Amino acid sequence: MDIRREVKELEQDMITLRRNFHRHPELGLHEVWTSGVIEAYLKDLGLEVRRCTETGVIGVLKGDQPGKTILLRCDIDALPVTEQTGLPFASENPGVMHACGHDGHMALHLTTARLLASHRDELKGTVVFLFQTNEEDAGAELMIEAGALDDKPDAVCGFHLWSPLPTGTIGLISGPIMASSWYFKLTIHGLAGHGGAPHTAINPIDAAGHVLTAIKTLHTLECDSTKPSVISVCKIHSGTKEITVPDTLEMEGSIRCLHDGDAALRERFRELCTAVCAAYRCTCDIEFKCGNSLLNNDKGMTRLATRAAEKVVGAENILTDNIAVMLGDDFAEFSNRVPGVYYFIGTRNEEAGSVYEHHHHHFNIDEASLAIGVQMQAEMVMDYLK
Repeated sequence: MDIRREVKELEQDMITLRRNFHRHPELGLHEVWTSGVIEAYLKDLGLEVRRCTETGVIGVLKGDQPGKTILLRCDIDALPVTEQTGLPFASENPGVMHACGHDGHMALHLTTARLLASHRDELKGTVVFLFQTNEEDAGAELMIEAGALDDKPDAVCGFHLWSPLPTGTIGLISGPIMASSWYFKLTIHGLAGHGGAPHTAINPIDAAGHVLTAIKTLHTLECDSTKPSVISVCKIHSGTKEITVPDTLEMEGSIRCLHDGDAALRERFRELCTAVCAAYRCTCDIEFKCGNSLLNNDKGMTRLATRAAEKVVGAENILTDNIAVMLGDDFAEFSNRVPGVYYFIGTRNEEAGSVYEHHHHHFNIDEASLAIGVQMQAEMVMDYLK
């Protein structure tokens, strides 16, 4: 199989696929049109196709010879962002945009399936193509509970088109590559009253100010600086009128760790917030929701991806410095159960207008990076199954 040549022949169809997905973005758990397109495409290729959750799709490609099973995963959901790119194929769904590159993920994933399906006689084993719903809000666990791993894969692979890295590079390291993320909702309970008589009330806003200071102190004085942790408060709401002391305040954010000590940090966060609120005559409730676990690349699978990257972009274009990030990806829920690897495909190109951060309303990918993604996946599959 001449992977590079065959991918080149499929490239224009892949770009058309990507632009079609970009025009029709759908939010997590609501990817009805998207999953329908994916399901039809995989069936046309002759794969065994099933739904896993309402909008998650799995296609199974069985080679003509027995062997191991490798699972390739991509995400399919979009974001609640109003697109401002001005692209001729911009979003036609108001307030929803593929602002993270998942449109490209689906296009290159389907193209990988098309390429490998045309060579099933050369495959010694099985390739599972998993199209995951709701990555932006922890959809992996839902699919696993619904049977996403029923094909019993021996290995799992994930990727992300990555705007911080230039097109033509692959970001890859062994060990922790993306942080765990836990979302918190802190509700502070005070006592409502009149703003002109604050001594008769208990203002949760005052308590919240001290909670914010305590969180910063926890981060700077109690967290080991050699083990990266980030606590971010991104949403605060309280009150309905300027002269009324509210009885509650809601504060939301996330706790992220690039190490396995996240449970202890969450417990200390709870302890500190509770104590500070009590000092200001308030009580509080704290809810945690897991966004994703620590994404930790398996050493053997990292070697597999490195060999593929050397063939695709050259050893000199494999980036290993400053690759780990405090962002998260719930691919970790798969790789915590099965040996796995996750890597970044560079897509930054000023000439192509691909210079904006993920989730930005001007976000766009360099479509030249799609072919690199297909080549990476095909090389890994053929290497792993041989």
